[in-house]
Amino acid sequence: MTNLNTPFMIKGLLYNNEKTLHMLHIEENEAPMSIQLFGGDAEGLKRAADFIQNNTKANIVDINMGCPVNKVIKNEAGAKWLKDPDKIYHIVKEVTSVLDIPLTVKMRTGWNSPDLAVENALSAESAGVAALAMHGRTREQMYTGTVDSETLTKVAAAITKIPFIANGDIRKVEDARQRVEEVGADAVMVGRTAMGNPYIFEQINHYLETGEILPDLSFEDKLKIAYEHLTRLANLKGEVIAVREFRGLAPHYLRGTAGAAKIRGAVSRAETIEEVQELFNQALQKA
Repeated sequence: MTNLNTPFMIKGLLYNNEKTLHMLHIEENEAPMSIQLFGGDAEGLKRAADFIQNNTKANIVDINMGCPVNKVIKNEAGAKWLKDPDKIYHIVKEVTSVLDIPLTVKMRTGWNSPDLAVENALSAESAGVAALAMHGRTREQMYTGTVDSETLTKVAAAITKIPFIANGDIRKVEDARQRVEEVGADAVMVGRTAMGNPYIFEQINHYLETGEILPDLSFEDKLKIAYEHLTRLANLKGEVIAVREFRGLAPHYLRGTAGAAKIRGAVSRAETIEEVQELFNQALQKA
């Protein structure tokens, strides 16, 4: 399944913010598609979910109960929900009451400890979510430390009615295998790794279907994907914006090659697609 989670504040949607509404656009070939919401009150989330169902081509609505950043927490959203299993139950029950399409939830193992991980997950399950994803860190950990496989295993064993999706530190096929075969997850969710290796999805799917691990892409093939990424971004947003946004993405593709730091620095100053392409050519010659 191709699942793109696009988080945005529900206020932006409810007040018809132009930038927020633009984020709701879904191309014909982007299916199945999930749109993710975060917000701090049941009524606002219900209205936003209903709007998505009736005004977009989304196949799934997802509620973000895991984002750890302060600007989200201050709005009583994201990981703030993890402090109270009863609130999780209430919000899921309320939002599912207006939806005919599936509602899913992504959460973390807890606020500052995983003590409520199983209870939070069961609250969401019993309230009617169609699937649950869990990142194996607490809010307090942010993105530091390692994933808590022990807690993920407990949650996987407790969730019996819906698919459980494990998230966090899935950098290679073997990590996905561990989450499925040892933790007991039904599926895995990949985040930061895909920024420099979108091929990871094909590798994981191929392994789960056949047991065979496909070789990594060559550096040349990675740069071909990076260039296609940039040109598609330019088709969507125009060259000026595309190149500026791509500056932050290019280091992920360039990581691990000879002279990568120098090339990354040059890409961060590039203004045109032609400049980026020339820098990629230089990187290939040095690889």
